[in-house]
Amino acid sequence: MLTLRDLNRATLARQHLLDRHEGDVTDVVHRLVGLQAQEPRPPYLGVWSRLAGFERDDLHAALHARTLVRATLWRATLHLVTAADFAAFRPVVRPVLAAAARRFDGVDFDAVVAAADRLLAAGPMTFNELRPRLEEEFPGAYDRALGYAVRMLTPLIMVPTEDRWSFPRESAFTLPGIALESAGVEALVERYLAAFGPATPADVQTWSGLGGLKRVMSGMELERLTDFTGRELYDLPGAPRPGGDAPAPVRFLPDFDTLALGHADRTRVLADEFKGRVATKNLRVKAVYLVDGFAAGTWQIKRTAKKATLIVSPFTSTSLDVLEEEGLRLLAFAEPDAVPSLEVIDGV
Repeated sequence: MLTLRDLNRATLARQHLLDRHEGDVTDVVHRLVGLQAQEPRPPYLGVWSRLAGFERDDLHAALHARTLVRATLWRATLHLVTAADFAAFRPVVRPVLAAAARRFDGVDFDAVVAAADRLLAAGPMTFNELRPRLEEEFPGAYDRALGYAVRMLTPLIMVPTEDRWSFPRESAFTLPGIALESAGVEALVERYLAAFGPATPADVQTWSGLGGLKRVMSGMELERLTDFTGRELYDLPGAPRPGGDAPAPVRFLPDFDTLALGHADRTRVLADEFKGRVATKNLRVKAVYLVDGFAAGTWQIKRTAKKATLIVSPFTSTSLDVLEEEGLRLLAFAEPDAVPSLEVIDGV
């Protein structure tokens, strides 16, 4: 039987949050099967928390070399993934993306996709540039519906720039220029468990958006485990499970971090009583910090001309001394040209 702490440590080990990975930025992104990337900066901070010696230019260079790409994938949201994983798993989640596109009626999806492919073959465009071109070809259609259909149904990647976090507020999209070949649902399950396991089919479904995974996982050669609630969990044979007594250092995770969104039941990292302090009504997922492996509060960085302040909002009484060393390291990475300071405010 796995305790809550056993589950916590098993997942943190696979997320490179017990010990930072010694290797390449693409190794970490591959292990996690991507990091959520609705905004440009969070993936950088997510990698920083998991990779020893990580420098901003490492990720910037990988994006420009297109070994890593920022694209729509899991749960129909933007993610930072390896180019190989985009090619392998974009076809797997196509049904999820197609279902999302069909929220709009009266759209000839095949015709819209064909038009977008033709227009984008001429060069990258922002969606503010693409939508008027599509309206010319589909007069009377709702421009947002046209753009959304393209986002969901046309495999696209975002074009990196020389901006600090590699992308401007309004990014251009382009065709990926690589062949897409489905790795299959079982491969997706295996990769998920390697990054987030042990887990239930509902966990994999929440992360990926795919349904029908209980049947798939029941037919795979996976370990069956039981947790402290009596639930059956699945895992890869021989996957790391270091035990609940393994030490877990302080870690700062960015907004929308993949760990905070990776399970249907998030109690292995975030207690139910604090969920409302992390997920907001406007669907934002706040940055959290981990103490002893569990989310202990939220954080943000406030920047002035010369000073960067890490503001932490604890869920319960927390000594700032526990956070100081890692917090100052975070500020040195995120705001290297500023004078750093730490501040605690009421987290309620």
